[in-house]
Amino acid sequence: MADIDSGSESSTPRKRADARRNQQTLLDAAAAAFVASGVDAPVRDIAAEAGVGIGTIYRHFPTRADLIVAVYRHQVEACAAAGPTLLANSSTPHAALAQWINLFVDFLVTKHGLAAALQSDDPTFATLHASFLNRLVPVCAQLLDAAATAGEIRPDMDAYELMRGVGNLCIGAGNTPRYDARRMVELLIAGLRHH
Repeated sequence: MADIDSGSESSTPRKRADARRNQQTLLDAAAAAFVASGVDAPVRDIAAEAGVGIGTIYRHFPTRADLIVAVYRHQVEACAAAGPTLLANSSTPHAALAQWINLFVDFLVTKHGLAAALQSDDPTFATLHASFLNRLVPVCAQLLDAAATAGEIRPDMDAYELMRGVGNLCIGAGNTPRYDARRMVELLIAGLRHH
């Protein structure tokens, strides 16, 4: 009996890991579909991209709002997790900060459809902005502190102000061909340098 029990226990974590991987694949496919076609992308396209049936999506995410929230949270988590990784693997803290801000810009620039959906009256979206700030501002602060400690940037930078500034520079990106939000953000990050 003990052998049977231990066998079933060892298969449970594997099933959980498989389920997490499947959900990750599904969220990545949904994110790609949202970027390409907006948040109203057909569920069948998302299912096909993820290699699952439509029923699988509805089993995990009963409504489109649930799927939008999950994609948003998934991408916020990916952006947050990238901060410490970049800090550990970049040549300098300033380089890590610049790379992380680039990821943040990617997040902002590709989320127009999400942003519109998040401004709807759907209560499912109510706490997302706060969780976005709570998760990402501390990561940005960690990168700023490391760069300031290394003497690479001015020590008086506030993470929220920087992220807000980057966000403002990204408004309208893609709507005006002559405006390059990435170039503006590069200038901002270069301007943080300690002279």
